[in-house]
Amino acid sequence: MKKIVIIFILTIIFISCSNELDLAPISTPSAANFLKSAADVDVAVNAAYDALQQQGLYGESLNYLFEVRSDNSDESSLGGRGGIVSDIDLFSVRSSNAVLEATWKDAYLGIQRCNAILNRIEDIDDMDASTKSIRKGEVQFIRGLIYFNLVRVFGDVPLVVTETIDPFDAFGEGRDTAASVYAQIVTDLTAAASALPASQSVVGKTTKGAAYALLGKVELTLGNYSEAIAALGNVNGYSLVPNYADIFGESNENNQESIFEVQYESGKGSSFSVNGEGTGIGEGSVYSNLFGPFGGGALVVNGSSNGSNRPTQDLWDSYDPADIRRDVNIGQFGVDNVLYPKKLVAATAGPLDSGINSIVLRYADVILMHAEALNEQGYVADGPAFDLINQIRNRAGLADLTSATVTNQAEFRLAIENERRWELAFENHRWPDLVRTGRAVEVMNGHETNTGGVPVTLNNISGNQLIYPVPQSEIDTNPALLPQNPGYN
Repeated sequence: MKKIVIIFILTIIFISCSNELDLAPISTPSAANFLKSAADVDVAVNAAYDALQQQGLYGESLNYLFEVRSDNSDESSLGGRGGIVSDIDLFSVRSSNAVLEATWKDAYLGIQRCNAILNRIEDIDDMDASTKSIRKGEVQFIRGLIYFNLVRVFGDVPLVVTETIDPFDAFGEGRDTAASVYAQIVTDLTAAASALPASQSVVGKTTKGAAYALLGKVELTLGNYSEAIAALGNVNGYSLVPNYADIFGESNENNQESIFEVQYESGKGSSFSVNGEGTGIGEGSVYSNLFGPFGGGALVVNGSSNGSNRPTQDLWDSYDPADIRRDVNIGQFGVDNVLYPKKLVAATAGPLDSGINSIVLRYADVILMHAEALNEQGYVADGPAFDLINQIRNRAGLADLTSATVTNQAEFRLAIENERRWELAFENHRWPDLVRTGRAVEVMNGHETNTGGVPVTLNNISGNQLIYPVPQSEIDTNPALLPQNPGYN
């Protein structure tokens, strides 16, 4: 069933000419000798997929930026890894934070890989037009996904859509408005949806449905509800897995509900190393070791268990006890019933070497987005939006919502917010959902986090903290990135 075999070509074509340069240009000598054939394109496209695996994106950082930041989870160690995760949890993040640095660097590495393919693929002589179109669609999807994460993390960012060959071209590249970045994302995903097939022979490659699902999420984020409904209505060929528990775990990956997953495979080494563990070269996920309960090494079989991305008591308590999703999503460990994100944890082949994929899009998310967009167009008592949300609730073992209890648009908004939290916990949606709906400041002010075992009630959360600071290391290299995001220095 598994998987795209990712070929590491960092030493072949995507070698930065400067360790400090974050647009990751391919070196001029290598560029002259690569991307000359269909086989080269296939290698390069696999490398674009590989970028999503990296530490700064789905490998690790997005779980901290989009889950630990929210009321879903916290960080078990106050000073672990220099406090880079607890600072995110406590809203005290600084521009020197290594998580942000990794996200920026790895995002632009992936964007450069996509740009190189898009700029060169038309000159490939031994590839037919249909295959070229599909390969272009794949990398347009990947580039759109990376930029979508970048703009949600940092706001205004450099919009680079051409290959950077000379590294000095990157200096002086300022930031473009978030609106212009979103416009490019919509352009990329619209083109990808047109070019991609409904299915691909290689498991894990992106498809038409993935492009439309992500486009729908982008349009929903922009408040374009008619456009979101149209895109989401084009997500066909998927269905809910009948048993919620059967969505997760290595043996259940890429199932009928799965739309797009970042692929990992154990037994080939870890994708990167942390605290001296892991090979740094391979296909394994770090989730099990980083997110397993602190002291739970026996649970994850190999290596340490760090207790990061720990579910909050607030999340646990928010579930209806009859909701089967609670005990699938959240595990309890030891005599103290320490909580951990069970859906992301499994036995590993070695330290930091799990086969757990990162789920980016699945059909339940599409159903709930569709319900949200319909409600934003206008509340309809027991209308189609109710039918959609109740599909998700029924699978979870919960009764239907009706207009007798959810009586207006505002109440349905809250119902969707809660359902998304319970259904999609730890899948990197909670913080972006709160920001998208304008609820982040209200929800997080007064929230009690338990970082390092010390209860802290968050106060003075402001609108400036809806995005993160631009990494200072990037500004030091390229002052054109100034001014810094408001509220940071």
